[in-house]
Amino acid sequence: MSRKADIRTLQVAEQQLRVATMGPVDAERTLLVFNGIGASLETVEPFAERFRRTRIVTFDVPGVGGSPAPKLPYRLSWLSRFAGRMLDKLDIGAVDVFGVSWGGALAQQFVHDHPERSRTLTLAATSAGFVMVPGHPRVISKLATPRRYTDSDYMFTVGPDIYGGRLRADRRLLEEHAAALRTGSSRGYLFQLLAGVGWTSWLWLPQLKLPVLIMMGADDPIVPLVNGRILASRLPNARLEVIDCGHLFILTHPEETAQTIERFLLEAPAREPTGCRPSISPSQPRSPRSAEPDGWPPRCSGGWRRSSRQRTPFPTIRSHACFAR
Repeated sequence: MSRKADIRTLQVAEQQLRVATMGPVDAERTLLVFNGIGASLETVEPFAERFRRTRIVTFDVPGVGGSPAPKLPYRLSWLSRFAGRMLDKLDIGAVDVFGVSWGGALAQQFVHDHPERSRTLTLAATSAGFVMVPGHPRVISKLATPRRYTDSDYMFTVGPDIYGGRLRADRRLLEEHAAALRTGSSRGYLFQLLAGVGWTSWLWLPQLKLPVLIMMGADDPIVPLVNGRILASRLPNARLEVIDCGHLFILTHPEETAQTIERFLLEAPAREPTGCRPSISPSQPRSPRSAEPDGWPPRCSGGWRRSSRQRTPFPTIRSHACFAR
């Protein structure tokens, strides 16, 4: 990644995790980024470096990039708790949450499991999981293995059909994407696939009251636009924006995408996340309980009260913003 990024390896429980932070430590907001399947944190750089007033935190999922694969398969709920412990290690409390594609499912799971530290949610090119309208089987079948990440010729062959949008005709962008990838293990990719088998957020999406921005590509062969409409219909405080591109619009239109997200973060009503635990900033001492890695998710007992603060209403807006090609 860029020299602006602070990349380190953290020991979280029994797992090593490669983590990157970008942007000023005293930024107004901290955005936790969950990446797509098989994609290392380097692929986020063109998008992350466009933020001006936001600190970016992202990591290689176990088995991807520089994070070794775990011994056993996992579920998204496990990875959600794991991400919370990572934030504890970094002394980061409340965050805004962003997820793209596979990472969008993990982002939904995270805000569901950690309402006490989630300010807003931004979902890009993703769905509600099992309850979705899938892409064409010819496209989905090419996602079953990580071959496109290990074989550049194969990436150039299938990439235009898989990702759509500008990548249908712009080989240079596809080459930049391929060059940024840091290959993980086949086992790690398989574990990511298994983590989402049978998973869906459909039943509990209406419980997520925080402000949500949904961004979908108009020409997305993997996750068709209708999935964004499904998410917006289930989320009480959601806004849907349609981008005139394909699945990887955060890479083909990094400036516009980052500006749209940052504007959403800064315009969202000021509010503290709900839950039992107050937010923690790097300058605040942490309580003995909050320092315990197994303290997440916190339990409302022994003086820990769930907040009674009412959420500020966030209007449901369904708008269409097309970025110029």
